[in-house]
Amino acid sequence: MNRRDLLLRSALFGAAASIPRPGMAQGSRWSPDRTVRIIIPVAPGGSLDILGRLLARHLAPRLGQTVVAENHPGAGSNLAFDLVARARPDGLTLLVGSDPLTINPSLYPRIGFDPVRDFAPIIEAVRAPQVLVVNPRSPVTSVATFIEWAKEQEGRLTVASQGNGSIGHLAGALFAQGADLRFVHVPYRGGGPAVIDLVAGHVEALFVTLPAAIEHIRAGRLRALAVTGAERAAALPDVPTVAEAAMPGFDVVTWQGILAPAGTPAAAIDRFATELAAVLAMPDLAADLTRQGFAVTAHGPAQFAALVQAEAARWPAVVRRTGARLE
Repeated sequence: MNRRDLLLRSALFGAAASIPRPGMAQGSRWSPDRTVRIIIPVAPGGSLDILGRLLARHLAPRLGQTVVAENHPGAGSNLAFDLVARARPDGLTLLVGSDPLTINPSLYPRIGFDPVRDFAPIIEAVRAPQVLVVNPRSPVTSVATFIEWAKEQEGRLTVASQGNGSIGHLAGALFAQGADLRFVHVPYRGGGPAVIDLVAGHVEALFVTLPAAIEHIRAGRLRALAVTGAERAAALPDVPTVAEAAMPGFDVVTWQGILAPAGTPAAAIDRFATELAAVLAMPDLAADLTRQGFAVTAHGPAQFAALVQAEAARWPAVVRRTGARLE
């Protein structure tokens, strides 16, 4: 077993705090002529994987160096988060991060990283709401009728999400709490399988990140009742927000962005932020992301850091209040 594997395994069993991060104490110089790795914390095929590979492909020519995307799924994305937190802060290892980075510390009893202390935010690339969808054969056509339907079923309604502890799970739990509902949560291993089962009629409703469902909604295979962000989604302008339809102030979105290990030189952070902002401003790329259901944000290091801090502070109370668990 190599040293990196040992560190990763130690982190998962709670021993990580006693092991120093290599390169954190001694200064590391950015080496712009070497390969940059972008670590993706999920398996190939999802929206986070697509974003990471898009950014890697367009970033490489702007930097004039090789940029590779590497998938490191496992342990609810914690393997990848820990790998990057412990990487040498030399500007050669980046992370495509998203909301699990700030949610997972509230769900896992032992975790080897701190989302605020151990990462240097570079750019928040995109945001997307969750969307509440039902099968078009359902009698439900609005949030109001969905709430009535759920109450009529008295705790028997099956509502899926992309997984235990996912942002879809938490959005659904907050919705149920706000509407005084009880339903059966059905967790899946990802948004794709959940969408497929809803289309097939195996579950009755679903909270899922919009890009995972957008094409099915457009094709009429799913009916969108509401999105969970503070504003309507550009990809679904006729679909109301939960806040509009039933619960003022309701706002749950997923974010995706690029981070580096804490201690990465400021020159590297600034260069990456500048070049990634230019990539996200490319008209064709921005239009494609919008069509997929994302909103391009391109928020730089300071604004992204504020978001990570706010999200890390928000989720512990939500997890406690909703009773969300991994099992």
